[in-house]
Amino acid sequence: MHRRRSNIEIIGDMLRVGTNGAGKTEIMYSANMSYSQLQKYLGMLISQGFIDRLEIGNPVVTYHLTERGAALLKSIDTILDVLDFRNDEQ
Repeated sequence: MHRRRSNIEIIGDMLRVGTNGAGKTEIMYSANMSYSQLQKYLGMLISQGFIDRLEIGNPVVTYHLTERGAALLKSIDTILDVLDFRNDEQ
C-alpha cells in the first residue's frame, strides 16, 4: 500500500538530487514529481537559499545544494528517521 509523500519528503528528495547538481528534468524524474510541483518547490527552495541556480552555458542551467540546503537535508533525514517513515517504503 502506497501513501502520499509529505511536503517535507518531497523537499528532501529534491535536495538529495541537488547534492551533486542537477537540471530540472533530472530533479523532476529523480524526485518523482510533476512539472508543476517542480516549479512550485524549486522556486521556494531557491528563494529561501537552499538551492542555487547556476548557469553553466546557454541554455544549460543546473541546480546545486547550498550549505543551508545541506543543513536542511540533514534535519529532514533526522526527522524522517525518528518518525520511522523510511521503513514504510521498504
